[in-house]
Amino acid sequence: MAGLSVAFTLDCYRNIEDNYNSLKSIREDNPWRRGAIVISWLNDLYKLQKREPQKEIEPSLINAIFRMYDRFPRIGLRERTGQQDMSLDIADAYLNGRNAMIEAGVGIGKSFGYLIPSLLINQVSRQPIIIATSSIQLSEQIHKDLRVIGSRLGFTTVRSVVGKGMGQYACRHRAAGLFEPDDPSSPLSTLAQRILNFEIDERADIKGGISDAEWSNVCVNDCIFERCHYKNACLFYDMRTKINARACDIDFIIVNQDLLIRDLIKKKEGTRGIITEQPALIVIDEAHNLEAKVRDAGTLEFTLRRTCRILDDALQILFKQSRDKSLFSQSKFLKSCVERIFKQIDADLLHAAKQDNDRIKVSEIKGIPFSRASRDLRDLSLSLSVLTSRHEREIDEVFEAMNGLIRLFDVLAGVEDNYLIWASNTQREATISICPKAISQFLKYTLFNGKTPVILTSATMCQGGETLEEQYAYLTKSLGYTGDYMDRQSSPFDYSSHAMMYISGNIPYYRHDKRELYLEAAYTEMIKLCNLTQGRTLVLFSAKEDMKYVHKRLISGADEYKWALHVQKEGASQDGVIAEFRGSKGVLLSTGVFWEGVNIEGSDLSQVIIFRLPFPVPADPIYEYKAAQAKNPLKEVFVPDMLLRLRQGTGRLIRSETDLGVLSILDSRLSTAARKDYRDKVLETLPFKKVTEDFSVLERFVKEKGIQRTV
Repeated sequence: MAGLSVAFTLDCYRNIEDNYNSLKSIREDNPWRRGAIVISWLNDLYKLQKREPQKEIEPSLINAIFRMYDRFPRIGLRERTGQQDMSLDIADAYLNGRNAMIEAGVGIGKSFGYLIPSLLINQVSRQPIIIATSSIQLSEQIHKDLRVIGSRLGFTTVRSVVGKGMGQYACRHRAAGLFEPDDPSSPLSTLAQRILNFEIDERADIKGGISDAEWSNVCVNDCIFERCHYKNACLFYDMRTKINARACDIDFIIVNQDLLIRDLIKKKEGTRGIITEQPALIVIDEAHNLEAKVRDAGTLEFTLRRTCRILDDALQILFKQSRDKSLFSQSKFLKSCVERIFKQIDADLLHAAKQDNDRIKVSEIKGIPFSRASRDLRDLSLSLSVLTSRHEREIDEVFEAMNGLIRLFDVLAGVEDNYLIWASNTQREATISICPKAISQFLKYTLFNGKTPVILTSATMCQGGETLEEQYAYLTKSLGYTGDYMDRQSSPFDYSSHAMMYISGNIPYYRHDKRELYLEAAYTEMIKLCNLTQGRTLVLFSAKEDMKYVHKRLISGADEYKWALHVQKEGASQDGVIAEFRGSKGVLLSTGVFWEGVNIEGSDLSQVIIFRLPFPVPADPIYEYKAAQAKNPLKEVFVPDMLLRLRQGTGRLIRSETDLGVLSILDSRLSTAARKDYRDKVLETLPFKKVTEDFSVLERFVKEKGIQRTV
């Protein structure tokens, strides 16, 4: 355990035995009395903090953590290896005002590991704890875990809120404009009516899911906040109010990483933040995703419609204040420039894009007076910045959008070289995207600056290496992290006897020009493996095109199989698809979010198939840039990035002490015969001890362990 000496820890525990007899003497059927004693002690701790320097509360805070874990067996919770050490490391980081990286392996109870010290820190500091996750599902799970652990440990009132991005909420203001009384049965009008009738508040309320294109019509987009007629019944408005409340009015703010990063960006740019200014601690769960989330949050996307709307909103606000008619000619000129830019983007996409999600380079745009356009945009932005209004938040939103538009014009004009730029057909609409080249300096000065201790945790943060610095090195460099490295808390699961890794060595290497040759061979091997475990298999694809190909082959009827087939669908509920899969004990084809956060315990899932090693696409503008900065792109960028995602995918297999299973990788680049330099690093990083390339050995393991069962 880093940061605390063994002697000090033992002294703390001796103090517990002396001071904790009153709690032990209380009958277990009197939880109110137990809670009263714990809260009484917490109040004493709070008083101590008000009187003494931060360092003086260290023994009491550490003792409190031991007390909490001492109660676990009596309140129906199980102590797990590494969980208590993790809690103590977090408390130590808080007490010393330091950041900390902690890899917490699958099965140690990571969320309770940071929620227990967070509850105590919130109590003594009277400041909120911010917990940032990588997905909505995880945010909601953490919210449930907080309720469970808080109530069982005697914290009777924990005020918390889950914050999501605006795209997850339904907008009644937009729905009202879409509802058509003359044609109420049209799909869009029906959806709008359900939102207006309060049947739908969030995207998750729609059973069976909804496509991104359909939902984009009714989700919150450029909220008008205080001016909205529906604000008092809007979950988005209520959420935004709570996460930006005064420190004394909220205890826990649980948000996705996107929202936290957006808050950091806004505060860096001098506009009003989204989240409260005074947290006691920031915990970032699934921190292996943080770099990608920062890039996504820092990416600005522009379509012709959105860009014109930004200009219209600015015009409306400024004209209302000044009545300056020259604003109309200024806006007309800027719109003409925008239309000419997107005319060329459409031509570029038509010429170069093969698929909707392809990112292509933007050719040089000529014939546009960028200097004048940039000057006019800056004039409008300056005018917005000095406005005072009771609609201040709305002005901030338009001001921020205008600054983004200024950056786009500067990048297109070639006067701003700190951004990457590309074009794509996002949601079937020509889109220009710009993204900061380097994000490490941004995080270093906005997140890891020492003002608030930050805890980074995940089950998959480390690579190979002898020292902690070496093991955490890839994320450290990518994130600009400064702080302490805590001991890795390994998974308690018995991979040596409960699992086997199978690497298929008879599949040709994937090459784009011979893609179908690889897909057919991998498809045949996948059928054989799914039959071996009689379904109960999660197949993880790193490319949607591969998944679509395999799904089409399976439903064609050319091959016979007895297991039920499920496939991930756009906009569908993740929980719904998993429930169907568990009920049928079939095969689930998936990609994207299914690589992480999916928890299927027991024999319903007996095999995970990695269809192809999840290397990033070399031509992607972001990885192309990262590779250009490295001396050895394969070792420094592509392999470490692939390993982070591979570890997440393989972590879906063993989810409890009794789970048994097979991990199969249908990528012969990992075989012995391929002699790839990264094979040893992959095998060293993954927890699987039994590895084979012989299918007959795999068959024996499956039969010996009882994984193959009669249907």
